[in-house]
Amino acid sequence: MASNIGTHGRRVSPPGECVLQRALMVRKKLTAREGRGWMSGTLFCTHFRVAFVPQDGPKPDDNTDPVLLGDHDVALASIEKVVVVGPNRTKLVSPNSSLKFTPEELLLYCRDMRVICFLFDRLTPDAQVLEITYTIAKTYQPLKPGSVLSFQNAALGSVEMKQFLSNRRRDARMNWFDSASDWEQELERCGATGWRVSSVNDRFEMSTSLSRFIVVPQKVLDTELKKSFAHFNEGRIPRWCWRHPRGSDLLRMSIFQNNIYHEKDDIRNLEMVLFGCQNSLCVVVELGDELPSPSDIQLAHSRLRTLCLGDVSTSVSVPDDKWLSTLESTHWLDHVRLCLRKASEVACLLRSGHLTVALQEPEDRDMSCVVSSLVQVMSDPHCRSQHGFQSLVQKEWVMAGHRFYSRINYHRDNDKEEAPVFLLFLDCVWQLWFQFPSRFQLTGDFLLALHDSIHLPLFSTFLGNCQRERCKRSQNLGQSYTPVNGWRDALQPDSSSDPSDPPLPPVWDWALQYSADRRACFTQPVPPTPPPQPLLNGNLNMKLDPADSAPGSVFLLSRGSFTCPGNLPPWRSSASGVYKKSHRRAPSTENVPGLERLLKAWKLTATCGPQGPADAYEPLLPLLLVPCMGLWRECYLRGALHAQAFSHPVTSNHLHPVERLAQEVQQLQDKLAQLSPGADLDPPTVTTEPRHADANLNQNTNNATFLFSASKPRSVGKAAPPPSSNRHVSRAPPPTATPAPRPGGKDLGGSNKHTFLFGHSSVTEGRADPRYHPPPNAKLPKSDRP
Repeated sequence: MASNIGTHGRRVSPPGECVLQRALMVRKKLTAREGRGWMSGTLFCTHFRVAFVPQDGPKPDDNTDPVLLGDHDVALASIEKVVVVGPNRTKLVSPNSSLKFTPEELLLYCRDMRVICFLFDRLTPDAQVLEITYTIAKTYQPLKPGSVLSFQNAALGSVEMKQFLSNRRRDARMNWFDSASDWEQELERCGATGWRVSSVNDRFEMSTSLSRFIVVPQKVLDTELKKSFAHFNEGRIPRWCWRHPRGSDLLRMSIFQNNIYHEKDDIRNLEMVLFGCQNSLCVVVELGDELPSPSDIQLAHSRLRTLCLGDVSTSVSVPDDKWLSTLESTHWLDHVRLCLRKASEVACLLRSGHLTVALQEPEDRDMSCVVSSLVQVMSDPHCRSQHGFQSLVQKEWVMAGHRFYSRINYHRDNDKEEAPVFLLFLDCVWQLWFQFPSRFQLTGDFLLALHDSIHLPLFSTFLGNCQRERCKRSQNLGQSYTPVNGWRDALQPDSSSDPSDPPLPPVWDWALQYSADRRACFTQPVPPTPPPQPLLNGNLNMKLDPADSAPGSVFLLSRGSFTCPGNLPPWRSSASGVYKKSHRRAPSTENVPGLERLLKAWKLTATCGPQGPADAYEPLLPLLLVPCMGLWRECYLRGALHAQAFSHPVTSNHLHPVERLAQEVQQLQDKLAQLSPGADLDPPTVTTEPRHADANLNQNTNNATFLFSASKPRSVGKAAPPPSSNRHVSRAPPPTATPAPRPGGKDLGGSNKHTFLFGHSSVTEGRADPRYHPPPNAKLPKSDRP
């Protein structure tokens, strides 16, 4: 579709998208990935996007496959604010705004943390400048419920796009988890014997938010299973998610409802489901009290946006000496750390082998998705590949009923439900990738592409709160079960589906958004994963006490400690008066020392640094100290420089406060290297160990502070990615004033306590030169306006 807009501004050929306004002789500010500088071309505004066609770009080829967005385009649904810059003034443009000056710059603030900057040339007619500004301000407004279809028609309604989508086939290399055979394939991959796929919820009669198929123990019949749905919130009963190679099973469930009558048989069947194939130990992990709520996540993300992009209304940015403390006050990194800590605890429990760990959340649709997915990313190498990770999102988010549609809030009319829970999960995965880059096949570019795609209401992956809602738009009813022939496809049309609606592709069809060169950066080569080793001992070489593994033992893991009160599980409470005596024994709290030692050993490992894994399935335990958490600069700070360029393009030469701090630290490191007695002309040799190379830590981690990475780790066998926008160096000489104060007021040179703002260069894998040499800055053109 991007190629259908000609360089001379002709009407777009597809009937769904047409040019509303155009402006000639416009310059676009390029990012670090694009090479920096400015590019001349023509700016278009359509019903779907703001498109920029370079003047010297290649001519459109009608034979190429249609692409939703070009390299210099931005979808209208991704725009959050429109700001114009004139002579010594800045104005936030709304649909009813009236400009009393001719804009010189146009800034588009996007929901994905990007800021797109355009500069109007002196020869551009003033009428075109005003018209395209007003057109963008009126068209980008929040999508109403009735306008989503028109937006999708503009993007997907062309004849070429419909034909292209009709010929697309789903990627067979990933598991979509929309059929019984897909779930059986996952059971076989994990070696989960003793479990089966049940179609008891095939018509969503038992639970409207769960998928059609759930995995339950083989010994539990569907007739017995149906009695358990009413005892849990929204009918989300304990169900299997994943099995550790050492024999432990991971389950998910919502809270138990005590306000209904509990039959004795119901309780027996419920405990059979909860214990699964394990007969000894079950640990219920409570997620509601320790992890942030959706409102907390939304507030932290809003504060992070304000910090990184500044306040548009006042054009005031955070002072240099308060930027890091303001980052801490957003609590975004605190939320990331809590999720990683809880996932690490669960991974260590599963590592011990032969027990059941059940994640319990009041609604089982938000933080349980985060923790269960992180546990599998930490423990399963398959989930760290691109297709394995995509399958993981399909299983634990799409099919598990995460409220994508409500949490993303495409219409922007339900602020109470909006919360970027999935973006928090992506940040957690980025932290793992940052500390263990060689253990991931997927790269930071893949995570960034997925982060940006969630803001486009074009993909079936995110346009729905559960599988039931997505099936209303689908043209087939999935599968039905017949006792004679087994599973078979039933391709019956859905009466609620409009055949004129454009098909919504999944987000995993990356060819719709990115070129082959960009998609090649999504993965990096990794060594093949060896088969799992047999279990020889407990987790961290610690066996549980015999009392801990007594038949019927149930413990509650909350706030880092184990308890086993008499009313745990809640159906054993005497207050119900129905089933006071369970056939399973609830041990006393004196029988917990083995589990307590297990968590203490994990905390010691996480504090002292990662140790060499016994095998490839050893969980990746991240370092969770405050100095070890990094900020996803390639995502959150990529628009910071554009956001600061309010008065004139020349001001974009000024560095971001974080960049100035990094530059000063680099200058001090260079001086220390020159004054050190052992300095010589030969560059220092960087030796990397198998495990410490993944750890992104300095040898002395007790008093060091790492807030940002020095650079992205280079992929093996691939060219190094372009430098990040945060490494841009101004043409102006660096400030000679006293460096900005550091946290804690410690001197960098006169104490053993060091503060590293951008990470130590010797910890990045595969880096030949540990020093950072900034690229020469490109000269930016000045505006010709008076």
